[in-house]
Amino acid sequence: MSVPYAEVIGDPIAQSKSPVIHGFWLENLGLEGRYDRAHVKADELADYLVARRGDPDWRGCNVTMPHKQAVIPLLDRLDPLAARIGAVNTIVSEDGALVGYNTDAPGFLEPLREDLAQTHYFRMARVLGTGGAARAIIAALADEHAVIVLAGRNVDKARGLLDELDPQGEHHVAPLDHFAGATDFAFDDREGCFDLVVNASSLGMSGQALLAFDMSHAPPGSVFYDIVTSPLETDFLKAARAGGFRTVDGLSMLIGQADHAFRKFFGAVPLRGEADVELRERLLA
Repeated sequence: MSVPYAEVIGDPIAQSKSPVIHGFWLENLGLEGRYDRAHVKADELADYLVARRGDPDWRGCNVTMPHKQAVIPLLDRLDPLAARIGAVNTIVSEDGALVGYNTDAPGFLEPLREDLAQTHYFRMARVLGTGGAARAIIAALADEHAVIVLAGRNVDKARGLLDELDPQGEHHVAPLDHFAGATDFAFDDREGCFDLVVNASSLGMSGQALLAFDMSHAPPGSVFYDIVTSPLETDFLKAARAGGFRTVDGLSMLIGQADHAFRKFFGAVPLRGEADVELRERLLA
């Protein structure tokens, strides 16, 4: 008997944690369905989508590196947020049409929702990295009225990203190494402010160079957020916690973006809250 299914595609794909997340929710909700991995190379992308388009059981797929931009011309239409970000991480089959979404942006914001529900007279986010992941993060933070300081090795690329994603915003750029050394900047009173420091790069990931960030650049009360998932406890987050700062790890964004995708694939709301504890244990097993 056929069952509805979704999957994650990428090259490589063996490392993806998405099957564990979606499988956990399907199991907990008692839903009939499955979630698979599919190793799809760049030259196989078009054929893959043609084949899946004709499969009545296929509900869609998540898209990981390196296909988030390459899939766009192969789709029938884009959700406005995905079009603005210029990257798709979720494809949904809707009445025979392939529709591209970006759930990375709302997924990134999910663990910050309580903070963002408050009224602030000033919000500032220091975002480190100008790669693909930064696009969704910049768009998400701009929509939450944060002033962004985008740091990259190439400040012209950083400025270009800000101008493309939020041309009306009053944002700033800085070289990445600006944050590596100490500063004696005297931060003003942060009462009523929300300060965020985000590692949106792969620095600190297993096999990558460490992210050099001196804690003197973080205003009091800052929240530190690292999108890296391997290791989950990065040196960046360890240093922040040792400095008394609140931290958010990469699984938060991963689970958050999967939540939005799951609803589109299976038409159901995943179990969250207390269930997240068990889900995290599975992901770390």
